[in-house]
Amino acid sequence: MIRYLIVCATLLTPLPASAEKLANKLFGAVDQPSQQDAMPIGSYARGCAAGLVELPETGPTWQAMRLSRHRNFGHPVLIQYLEDLSQTATQIGWRGLYIGDMGQPRGGPMTSGHASHQIGLDADIWMLPPKSLNLSRKDRENISSIPVRSADQKSVTANWTPRHAALLKAAASDPRIDRIFVAAAVKIEMCKTAKRSDKKWLQKIRPIAGHDTHFHVRLKCPKGATLCETQSPTVSELSNGGDGCDDTLAWWVSDAYLNPKPVKNPGPPPPRKKGPREFTMADLPRQCADVLSSP
Repeated sequence: MIRYLIVCATLLTPLPASAEKLANKLFGAVDQPSQQDAMPIGSYARGCAAGLVELPETGPTWQAMRLSRHRNFGHPVLIQYLEDLSQTATQIGWRGLYIGDMGQPRGGPMTSGHASHQIGLDADIWMLPPKSLNLSRKDRENISSIPVRSADQKSVTANWTPRHAALLKAAASDPRIDRIFVAAAVKIEMCKTAKRSDKKWLQKIRPIAGHDTHFHVRLKCPKGATLCETQSPTVSELSNGGDGCDDTLAWWVSDAYLNPKPVKNPGPPPPRKKGPREFTMADLPRQCADVLSSP
């Protein structure tokens, strides 16, 4: 509550002309969701969220990790999805799930880490199969996940198992999912073992950099979420209607990507785009100011 009052005071007190109202500082200072109907606002990497719900720190089949970050909040549909997936994990032989960063209490840009996770529809799930679901808060700060991608980024490690593949298939097969981000080596490995008929869910598994110890689930805009921006292009468009196991995937482990050669006389660099941690409130949908100032 004290942090909330500080934010309100910040919004109501005129700032010096030289000062910027950085949105990540404002949203990062609030410790409770808004008392509004649940609504994702804007896009996954430029928005906020009303009426989010806190994922309980511990449940029968999950634990939220890194609690000090205060990022275990999401849209009610995301909360239900994670609880459902954690139960599914027990059916493939895991005890449940360790769930990493979701979103801040009111979404919005973060002071560190993610560019997305701003509208309550993203969550990171650790690749580490839980050995215990009774970890203390201290344990959850100190334990780390495991890499399932090799150091050269081209293959999976011995940590990768058929159970990981089964979990990802279950995660992507859920109709609530828009896409899931994994290391390219993980997608390549899944392409080797998946059936040709698995196109519908396999195209949702998308390669991206930096995801060697977790996978990132992203939900579709929920029904009735009129202020939520659907991501474009779709996974079907990205995979040309296929499963994504094509040359576009091979590029992620090519020398052209991993070891690019310097370009001679590249010319002037393109204008640098503003990053999420540089966003001011003016860069976000106008409804975000209402979310921030709401009780």
